[in-house]
Amino acid sequence: MLTCVIRYHIDPTKIEQFEQYARNWGQAIPRCGADLVGYYAPQEGSSTLAYGIYNIPSLAEYEAYRTRLANDPLGKENYEFAQKEKFLLREDRTFLKLASAPHGAQK
Repeated sequence: MLTCVIRYHIDPTKIEQFEQYARNWGQAIPRCGADLVGYYAPQEGSSTLAYGIYNIPSLAEYEAYRTRLANDPLGKENYEFAQKEKFLLREDRTFLKLASAPHGAQK
C-alpha cells in the first residue's frame, strides 16, 4: 500500500475555492478507486499550504486510477474549475510507504 500526499501551494485569497475543490475530490477520488484520507485546508500558521492524502495499492494501480479520474465527469469538472479559478499555484506529489506501526505497536 502506498500513501500519496499532495502538497498544494494555494492563493491565500482563494481558500474557499480550494475547499470546494477538496469537496469535489471527496466524491470523485473514492469513486475512481483510491482510499481518500482527506483534504486539508489552512486554518492556523501558513495560509498558503494545503494537503490531499489518499492510499492506493501500487504505482500501477495509481496509473489506472488517474485515467479513471481524468474520465470521471466530476473529475473533469474539477480540473477545469482549478484551471479557471487559478487558486492552485503549485502541487507536489509524494508517494510514501508505511515504515512503522501506529503508536509504536509491538510485535
